[in-house]
Amino acid sequence: MADREQTLTEFIIQEQRRFPHATGEYTALLNYIRLACKRISFLIGRGALGGVLGSTGAVNVQGETQARLDVIANDIFLRTSEYGGHLAAMVSEEMDGPYTIPPEYPRGKYLLAFDPLDGSSNVDVNVSVGSIFSVLRAPDHARDPAAADFLQPGTQQLCAGYAIYGPTTMMVLTLGRGVHGFTLDRGMGEFILTHPDLRIPEAASEFAINASNDRFWEPPVKRYVAECLAGRGGPREKDFNMRWIASLVAEVHRILVRGGLFMYPRDSKDPARAGRLRLLYEGNPMAMLVEQAGGAASTGTGRILEVVPADLHQRVPVILGSRDEVARIERYHAEHEQGLDRPFTSPLFNERSLFMPT
Repeated sequence: MADREQTLTEFIIQEQRRFPHATGEYTALLNYIRLACKRISFLIGRGALGGVLGSTGAVNVQGETQARLDVIANDIFLRTSEYGGHLAAMVSEEMDGPYTIPPEYPRGKYLLAFDPLDGSSNVDVNVSVGSIFSVLRAPDHARDPAAADFLQPGTQQLCAGYAIYGPTTMMVLTLGRGVHGFTLDRGMGEFILTHPDLRIPEAASEFAINASNDRFWEPPVKRYVAECLAGRGGPREKDFNMRWIASLVAEVHRILVRGGLFMYPRDSKDPARAGRLRLLYEGNPMAMLVEQAGGAASTGTGRILEVVPADLHQRVPVILGSRDEVARIERYHAEHEQGLDRPFTSPLFNERSLFMPT
């Protein structure tokens, strides 16, 4: 395979052959997910020409206004994946509870959790968005799956990935043996392996966080951001760049390609929520990808993949990216809990900053 381009389908089959007793069901399921992402990519690529932009005016289970493409992308995932005989049920950001495979189709042994269109608020302004997915094994696919069947820690994921719809469409995937990126060749209609074995540098000089929430952050996060903003004159003794795209897929993709840190931490903006991102179909798949690429993913106080879900739409704080930076923030949280932290302040940022009134 080294002397020619390898397609995503060929890559998956190659991985399947590592397991002599594999039935091919898992491989087929991944190909249906690939097809769903290609269909969504086509619609997004047409933009206003396809008549799919704008809002439906409806509100989903998350309390968020649905974009028209949210609903269309969700339906594409369901219709593309339900009839192959590989799934027992699906859950998504856009549905209250599990979607059981219709009785006219055979039922399989896998569960699919997905966010059909992450960052959909960016579609109308032509900024990169994506789809996120996670595959789990159904505990008992002979019966109707219930919500409880999906409440498995991220360590139980069989695979995870995302598609990013930007200047090019890419699918980034882990089967538990590293992370690999495939670019959609629109002429061929195939995803081609272009980014094998993606690795995240241990250290970083770039971080992403929504700075407008500064007043709601916990002290350890404020300490970390203040030290980064202080640059060479601060305790980190180097300059950092700050980014924020408001698309989890785009943020994680940047980190996988060139390193960095992403933070959507716990804050006090809505005390009823432990975090802002959903564990099952956002936090867990992205954490698996990042860890498989040599990075780390944490809630601030522990590994995301070890959190046992209590609800389909449970939210968690998410801090992921370069291993050294995630470890630093975890240390700041631990020191804060022990009353040992000494938040960094500088005369410049005490008097005048992006985050403090003058």
